[in-house]
Order: sequence, then C-alpha cells, then structure tokens
Amino acid sequence: MNTELPPLSLYLHLPWCASKCPYCDFNSHATSGEPPRDRYVAAMVNDLANEAQLAAGRPLQSVFIGGGTPSLFAPREIAAILAAVQRLFVVAGNCEITLEANPGTVERDNLAGYRQAGVNRLSLGAQSFNGDLLRALGRIHSPAEIRTAFDEAQAAGFASVNIDLMFALPGQTLEMATADVDQVCSLRPQHVSYYQLTLEPNTIFFERPPPAMPDDDLCWEIEERCHERLREAGYERYEISAFAQPGHRCRHNLNYWTFGDYLAAGAGAHGKLTAADGTIRRYRKPAHPLAYMERHPAAAEGPRMQTLRAGEVGFEYMLNALRLPGGFAEAEFTKRTGMPLAVLEAPLARARADGLMQEAAHGVWRPTPLGLRFLNDLQSRFLTGESDLHTF
Repeated sequence: MNTELPPLSLYLHLPWCASKCPYCDFNSHATSGEPPRDRYVAAMVNDLANEAQLAAGRPLQSVFIGGGTPSLFAPREIAAILAAVQRLFVVAGNCEITLEANPGTVERDNLAGYRQAGVNRLSLGAQSFNGDLLRALGRIHSPAEIRTAFDEAQAAGFASVNIDLMFALPGQTLEMATADVDQVCSLRPQHVSYYQLTLEPNTIFFERPPPAMPDDDLCWEIEERCHERLREAGYERYEISAFAQPGHRCRHNLNYWTFGDYLAAGAGAHGKLTAADGTIRRYRKPAHPLAYMERHPAAAEGPRMQTLRAGEVGFEYMLNALRLPGGFAEAEFTKRTGMPLAVLEAPLARARADGLMQEAAHGVWRPTPLGLRFLNDLQSRFLTGESDLHTF
C-alpha cells in the first residue's frame, strides 16, 4: 500500500549548558569550560549526510536547533551546520528555522549573526520575570537580561520570537504568576510557551522537591487566570501549552503534534519516519556527546531503526493530537496511522459521555476544556482496555 507521506522536519540537538537546571530532564550536559564545539559540529555535519539519505529528496518544512543551550555556539558554528543542511537537503523556501537561546548567553552581535546564518525564529528560555523565582529554578539570567535579549532579537531582524514561561514554581503566588504573564504580554512576542513546572524523574527537584510548591487548587487558579490574560492580549491557545499571535504558530512543533515525520541529528536526538508502505519507524542517536562524536562518521550505515506496531502508532497519534484544542479529523487519523476509525469508537464514545471530548464538526473531534484540564486521564483512554489500539 502506498501512503501519502506526511511533512518532514529536522531536529538538531546541541547538548551543552552553562549549568544544569534542577528541574531539567533533557539530554543536556553542564560544561565547566569550553565544550569541543568544532569537533561536535564536524560530527553533526557527518550525521546530516546520513540523515539526508533518509530524507530521499523530501523537502524540509522546518528545522529546530534545541538543547542544551544552542546559543553557547557561535554564529559561525551555527552557520556551518545550517550551510550543511542547505547543501545536503531539499529545503522549502519558507522553511521555519528556530534556535533556542538562553537570555544569559546571548549578545547582540551573536543574535545578528544567527539571523545572518539563516535562523528566522528565536526561542528565548525566560521561565520567569521574577529574580527570586529564577534563582530558585537555577537560571543564570536576570529579568533585565530577558528584556534586553528580546529587544536585541527585534533589532537583529527576527520577525518571530517565542518566550518560554513556566508556572507553579516554588513559592509562586497567583499575583506573581499573573505579573509574569503581564510582563511577557508587555513585550508582545509573537509566540508564548506557557507550561507548568513538573518534577520529572532523574532531576534534582524530583529527588529533593523544593519547598512551597503550589498545590493543585492554586495551580488551576493560576492556569485559568493567566490563560485568560493571554487570550485578552491576543494570543490563541492552539496547543495545551502554546499560544500564538495570528500567523505565528510554531510549524515545527505542530508537525510533532499532527504526527508528521522528523529527522534527527545530534547527541540523543530521535527521529520518526514513514515508509511508502505506511510502516513507521523510530530511531535515536547516542545520548552522550562523547559517544556521539566518536560514532561519526564511522556509522555510515545509518541509525538502528525500531518499527512501531500498529497499536503503538495509533496511541502515539492520539497522545499528540489530544494536546490540540482544535483536535483532529477522523480522515487524518486514518491517513497518518493506516488504522480504521473503528479502533477509536469505544474510547471516543466514553470520553464524550464523560465530558472529555466533543465532536466539533462532522468527523472532527476535540478535547473539551475539561478534557484539556485532565489531559493525562483523557490520553490514557486510548491506551487502556477501552481502546482496540493496543491489540490492533
């Protein structure tokens, strides 16, 4: 069976940080000195040559440079990576190219250099505008540096800037949370990622929870009040933690949430590819930077692939689609997974009866506000015995 292939993106992982935040469970590594950036860039360029073979001429619709702290890399190093992408891949003319940056590690000349290198979207990891909360989170920047970085991003010519903001922080009150949102709205970035701090396994905060964490009632009050402020400021909530001005949704992340394909280069980066027969495979690169650099270019055979079972495919589609307030179309589920809609009938019916899902239009399903509030519970409906996904 020939399948219409989904859009294709590329994720690039730069793994070093100036320090490791106590809440972070990403594949990031604190560096006490200068990381081996030139060696890492060379390894990534070799990695990209292998990834280009997997792309097989399919155009890239987005590139995302994440970390770690990619802004620890100089503009010339980012330029070398993006030049390899342009040389090795078919890149769509309107390709969205995002770079993550820490407000404490960027300078004006660097931002202009990143823009000249081809980056057209910047994501600033602010997390809070409150100095005490930033220190509690282990962040190395100040509130003033957030504003400076944003102003300098605009001066460098970035027409699309995201600001990451967190809530439910240790010791945070409702007034402190709304003040953070008011601060970000006053800057008017094109995109805001607003998400709750969670204590993830394998983090310092998980092992030693910080004191004065907001309880569930306060978290809900913060979320409701701050979402309302973002809406009033003209931001549309298009994903559970993502808000955008019109025309500025993050295409790269939307490709994840709508079950698109993505290639991966860099330590610990993982990818997903759909074959012409509909088979979906995942793969992952070595997590430690040293192991990653030693592996390339020796691994010319490409990454080791894991083929997903049909039930895994269906559940992963729903895991992502249910994050979208706009939901999903039945036809898209079938097209992206190759599975009949019948496997969803029982969990959809029960979720609707429980007020967690609604049919927004004929053949279009979306979470209700209650479903978004209890997203984990809603997602689990499509993994448990209520669904035929796990046995398909």
